[in-house]
Amino acid sequence: MEEKIIAACGNDCSVCPRYNKEPYKKSDKELNETAILWHKIGYRDHVVTNDEISCQGCDVNNWCRYNVVKCVNSKGISNCGECNEYPCDNIKECFEVTKSFEPSCRKVCSENEYLALKNAFFEKEANLSKYKTKI
Repeated sequence: MEEKIIAACGNDCSVCPRYNKEPYKKSDKELNETAILWHKIGYRDHVVTNDEISCQGCDVNNWCRYNVVKCVNSKGISNCGECNEYPCDNIKECFEVTKSFEPSCRKVCSENEYLALKNAFFEKEANLSKYKTKI
């Protein structure tokens, strides 16, 4: 099992079906299956290309719904769990919105698809809590 790669918001990139960076490189077939899944779930309104679905990890130039990447970058930390203000209202909203997708994922995903999404996205809070330092 590879080591976890925890994103700024708490996602586990190492199990994310979109993360496409060594040693987690995905085949064209895997990326296409992810694009189809994202459409099936409702994350996209059409099946996007492999380039569009592929992710190389957090970067300040990438779109981030909650601007988490820019925030942690401006503070010189790698994720929200390392922040003295954690959990702030912004990351709490991120947790809430992410959790709101879980029921629809359970409905339309196979067990394996759901488990992949759960491990990658629905455990943000638990992943980040490991970084929180006691003050």
